[in-house]
Amino acid sequence: MSLFGHLPDEAPTGKPKGPPPPLAERMRPRTLAEFLGQDQVVGEGKALRRTIEQGKAGSLLLWGPPGVGKTTLALLIAQHADLHFHPFSAVLAGVAQVREAVAEAQERRRQSGRGTLLFIDEIHRFNKAQQDAFLPHVEKGDLVLVGATTENPSFAVNGALLSRARVVPLQPLPGGALAKLVRAALVDRERGLGVRGLQIDAVAIDRLVALAGGDARRSLGCLEACAAACVDGEQITEAMVVEAFQHRALQHDKEGDLHYDLLSALHKSLRNSDVQAAVYWLARALEAGADPVHAARRLVAVAAEDIGLADPMALQVAVSALQALQFLGLPEGRLPLTEAVVYLAAAPKSNAVYRAIHDAMAMARDGAQHPVPIHLRNATTGLMKDLGHGQGYVYAHDTKEGVARMECLPPELRSVQFYKPGDRGFEKKVQERMVENDRLRRGGRD
Repeated sequence: MSLFGHLPDEAPTGKPKGPPPPLAERMRPRTLAEFLGQDQVVGEGKALRRTIEQGKAGSLLLWGPPGVGKTTLALLIAQHADLHFHPFSAVLAGVAQVREAVAEAQERRRQSGRGTLLFIDEIHRFNKAQQDAFLPHVEKGDLVLVGATTENPSFAVNGALLSRARVVPLQPLPGGALAKLVRAALVDRERGLGVRGLQIDAVAIDRLVALAGGDARRSLGCLEACAAACVDGEQITEAMVVEAFQHRALQHDKEGDLHYDLLSALHKSLRNSDVQAAVYWLARALEAGADPVHAARRLVAVAAEDIGLADPMALQVAVSALQALQFLGLPEGRLPLTEAVVYLAAAPKSNAVYRAIHDAMAMARDGAQHPVPIHLRNATTGLMKDLGHGQGYVYAHDTKEGVARMECLPPELRSVQFYKPGDRGFEKKVQERMVENDRLRRGGRD
């Protein structure tokens, strides 16, 4: 059985047609022993490894950044379970293609008894209807579903599918694993570059590993680019590695999805008021090919969550940056994004708004369901008026100060404080206003 199931056609005899596959494809691990850098999930003795080896891994969602082995792991799962491997791109397919793939799987099982592993790359790009189309067939056992995503499945995959597939987080490959992979590719005479007799010095391999950022494809892509510029037997240097990454490796990232960790670093740098770090992480995200709109949305979230009313202008700046980006596009859109990043990082910080709605929602969800005070209820019918709805309500604008002597919370909650302003920036003024408004509601008593 072919490890790769149904992949692009090859010549039936002799050498494959056309140019050889990229080095990263040729060096793709063929066994779990060759699968490097993910010992936390498939190392010796791990539960997932045992189920894979037994052919009982079941449906999975593989979550991790590009180049960490999601496709390879799916191929190995199919190999151990003797399943037909059917790759499927969520970018290119719709519900019709989903149904066609399911029908093929059902027919294959009917004719040969062989199951199908449907591998869905970038499954987070499927909408709810497309994701739901798989569910009954996964439940009936018509197919094993393995999805790959660079996005957090908690947000990108619907709950019904999440409940039927185990989430397997994959991490960027550690430096040691990448270095081992590069050295293996240099000496492998069958799949790698062994026939070339190339060497690489320690400094060059350290730089390659650092620039690859835990991505095996980037590592091997860089190595292949360096090899293309060398004569047989030559030594690959640090300068060659840097040149190769400038011209080739970064382009691969631009084809990938948003790298969550880069935007997380941006968010946390903004929260910690580190202007230089925030600008750097924004640049890293943009250079890696992250959707700039995702970065702009993160700025809007920071403005509301981490700055709030300490600087009410922060939200306006963030939203304006998002709108400017959508109007200008790239590359000019980088400038309003950077301007907003600098402003938000330098702004005073407060999470009082975030805590206020979090605490209020927790009480609404878990606490007693207090009735709305009768004076705050609408009296739109005669019956409602007879029942006293609206009695005692005072229109705030009819008062001299614009604040009525009237409580708006249920009696049981009148001592509760959800929003507790800090003393940074504009929130200090908000706190003063709240104190005065509370005094007026109590009839001017301190």
